[in-house]
Parts: sequence; structure tokens; C-alpha cells
Amino acid sequence: MTDFGAIDALLASARQEAVLPPAEERRALREGLNLSRPQLAQVLGVSPSTVAGWESGRDPSGEVREKYAYFLEGAKAKLAAEAATAVGDVGDVGDAEDEEPTGGLPADAEPTATQDDDVDVLAVPQPCVLCGQPARHQVAGFSQHLDPAECAAPGTPQPAAPSVSTPAVSAPRDSTPTASAPAVPAPAVPGSDRPGAARSGQGVRIVAAGRRVQPADAEPDLIRRAVTEALAQHAGDVEAASAALIKRAIPDAMALLDHTRKGGRYDIVAHPWLPDILRKQSARGADQIWEARPKWTRPELPPGEHAVTALDVNGAYLSALKTHLPIGQLEHSTGNEHDRRRAGLHLITPPDWEHDACLPNPIGNRDEPGPLWVTEPTLRLLLRLAGPKYGLCDPPQIHESWTSGATEGLLEKFRVALKDARDRAIADDDEVTLEYVKAMYSKFVSTLGESNYNRELYRTDWMHLIRSQAFANLWWKAHRAYDEGLMVVRAMGTDELHVTGDWRAVFAEGRGVTEVKVKDTYTVGTDDAPSRAGTVIHQPSTGRDSQ
Repeated sequence: MTDFGAIDALLASARQEAVLPPAEERRALREGLNLSRPQLAQVLGVSPSTVAGWESGRDPSGEVREKYAYFLEGAKAKLAAEAATAVGDVGDVGDAEDEEPTGGLPADAEPTATQDDDVDVLAVPQPCVLCGQPARHQVAGFSQHLDPAECAAPGTPQPAAPSVSTPAVSAPRDSTPTASAPAVPAPAVPGSDRPGAARSGQGVRIVAAGRRVQPADAEPDLIRRAVTEALAQHAGDVEAASAALIKRAIPDAMALLDHTRKGGRYDIVAHPWLPDILRKQSARGADQIWEARPKWTRPELPPGEHAVTALDVNGAYLSALKTHLPIGQLEHSTGNEHDRRRAGLHLITPPDWEHDACLPNPIGNRDEPGPLWVTEPTLRLLLRLAGPKYGLCDPPQIHESWTSGATEGLLEKFRVALKDARDRAIADDDEVTLEYVKAMYSKFVSTLGESNYNRELYRTDWMHLIRSQAFANLWWKAHRAYDEGLMVVRAMGTDELHVTGDWRAVFAEGRGVTEVKVKDTYTVGTDDAPSRAGTVIHQPSTGRDSQ
């Protein structure tokens, strides 16, 4: 017998999916309320990259679709109400708001890419934190003028006023007027050549702390503190302190990452689901990702004797932390298209490389033909070389991809903190800090995959991407040497480049991350016969990341 009750219940529960506005309207509604993707993602129970996907054209389903549609409908209603209120108040707006300031942005301008989510337009002017006068914008949570010409900071000398009847800056008519208020100039701002409190030593140097600011002195230096404590615990014994710091490098690196991520715009997915291509094929085997590690030697040198210099690239993995990293869980797609707003892993058929006689292949030494899985840095390198500027190869063919919404600045504060500590250690001849910092960034990269030493962040995709970025950086150094007239003899790993010629005219020598230092010098060939670089007996470097 048919269960009519079950059918009735099914019919009662059945309903059509909620209708969603077009993708471009979804983003406009969110940004119209000054809401960030992480804020919306948190209340919907998804990742910010998922919200980014919805705003790029993908549609959610199920219960989360209902929630997202509810938010969009509410956002549309709220913005419509605010627009109606603004139309009613338009008659009260003075001429000062209709004129664009001579410098900076107009009062109703959209925030630029550099301002991004830190700049909000205030519905009601609030006192500027610098001068106290009404301001229509909020920067990092504080009301202030975007244009220095509008800002009247106390305590600065007043320049000669222009001989016109209208003041240089008019206060908005909806602000409280002040009787005979003296006109004062704008304060000094970064990049300004006007003297001010900050330039005279009376100000307080500040740094960003999320949406707020704080005195720079209040920012803890975790690296310096750890080194100081280690030296104190081991009574100044440098070797013992260094050993202790290197032993704790992984947890300390994760603590530093957490510290630099405070107030960050993106929530990192620390333990995402991984596709099979990122899983080891056997207990001691590797996964399917090809990192494009170079191991190239020029097949032949011109006749004669050649003085070769082996250059050591400093802090290769430290520099490679600046790369496009996927923020959320990787999502699968197919097709021969590349979205520069996303990053991840791609199955490609690489192009033929016809320049092996003078430059290494961008995908490294590979014996087997056919498609292979490469990382974002490798794909971007190939696409750039295939472009009109270089034209060195055909574009690679992309078959399928695993990607997520990405940013190049995800680890930037972390990288800068390590770089600054490294620079100070070199300047102070502080080998303890130098070895500690090197261990932090090298072990950070090496333990992002399947490691028992780092359980806080499990991003095998990041490990492959950062390593590949280091290889891509070395390739570009080889190309730069070639482009500047040097002869490239060898490229190995992340940090070893052998060249002939006046390399100091091309690369700066030193220990900084943008500099190189000499690892070895040797002579190849004779004046009588052609020489082959591949036959030279030379002990290669271990490939370790240099200091």
C-alpha cells in the first residue's frame, strides 16, 4: 500500500532552490556593506575562498545556498534603504562635498587597491584622530582625512594663506561650526616634505595591529627574545644556545607565523582535504607533483680557457615565501584556462624547449615525455616565457587543475620578520640569530607536508609551491645573467649558478637576500681545444639553502 503520508511529507518539504543574483552583483552587495569575505565566510560556515568562488560565478547548493540567498536579499534591502535616506539628505550637502580636493582622493571615491578593506566611507562625519575636524573616511578603524590638505593638525606653523575670500578647506555643513577657528595646515605624513610632529621627534611611531594601530615599541620581537633567553639559559655558550634554538625552530616558526597573522585578511585552512595527487604513492615514495628542480649543465663551451664562478644565492627559500599560495581547500577544475586569481597544482603537457644549449629547461631535467603535475610557480614561469615579451616557447597545455583562491602576500609579514632578523644578525655578526632564523624558514618549508614535527599546519601543496618558487627564482637569475651577456654554465637546486664573465656587473655581492656570494671559482678548457663543461671534474654543492 502506498504511504500517502510519506508522499505528503515529501511534497511539503520539496521546494525550489533559492534564486541568487548574478556573480558581480553578489560581490557588489557585500562590498556595499563594507564586509570582507572572511566576515561573511565565518557566519556562513565556509572558507573565504568559497565565498570568492561564489562571487566568481560558482553557485552553492543545499542549506548554505539558502543562507547565502538570505544574506544577499538582506544586503540588497539594507543598501536600498540607505540609498533612499541619502537621497532625502542630498539637499543638506554643501558645496565643499561636491568639489574634489586638489590632492588625494575625492570624498566619495572608491578605495584603491592599496587601501582595500582598511578604508571605509562614513555615513556621518566623525572627528579626525589627527586634527579633530570632521572627516568622512575611516582608515584602519580610525576616522581621518585621506587628503593632507583637508587635515588641520594642531601644533604646526601656519603657512601664508592664499589671498582669496574662500578658505582653502571648507568644513562640511552638517558638522558643528566653530567660531573664529584658526586655520592650521596639514600634518606631516609619510612621503610629505612638510615638517610636523612626527618629523620633529615629538610623535609616536606606530605599526598596524589588525584594524587598529599600536606603538611600534609595543610590538614584541619574538626572535630577539628567544635568542636572548637561550643565551641566558646557557650562560652565554654560543654553541649550546644555537643548538637549543635550532631544536625548537619549528614550533617557534609556527608561533611567529601566528603572531604575524593576527588581524590578517584571510583565514588559512590549516588541515584541508588533499587530492590523491598529493598523497605518497608508497610508504617511502613521493607524490605526483613535479617541482621542476633544475640540475642543468651547459653541454659545450666555446673554444678556449674559461674562468667560471659558482655563485651562491642567499636565502633562497626565504625569498620563495613570497609566492601565490592557495588559501582554502583545493577545488578541481578542467580546461585549458588559467585564472591568475587562483593558485594550486596543474596537469599540463609542457612545451618543447629549444634553448638547452644556453639556458636550463624551466621544468627541470625530465626524461619521460607527456603530461605531468606541476605547481603554480612553474606554470606561471612557462606562461610568461610563452608570452610576447620573451617568446621562448609555446604555451603549456593545461588539462586539469586543483586550485583555490590565492594571494601572494599570505606569508609576507612572516617573511619580512625573518628577513629583518636575518639582516640585523648579519650587521651585528650574530651567528646565533643567523642560524636560528635559517632553521626557522628552512624547517618551516620542509615540514609543511607529512611531518611528525609540525602538526599545526598541514599544507603539502604549499611545500611544493614554495620549493618550486625557489627553483623559478633561480631560473630567472640564470636568464638575467644570459640577458646581460654572461655565459651560464650550470644551474643546480635552489641556490647554485655557475657563470663566466663579469658577474659583479649583473649581481650585487653580499649576504643579503637580494645579493649573491662566491661559492667556488675554477677554470675550464685550454687555449688549444674546445672544452665541454659536462666533462669537468667538479664537486657540486650539496644544494642546501644558503645563509
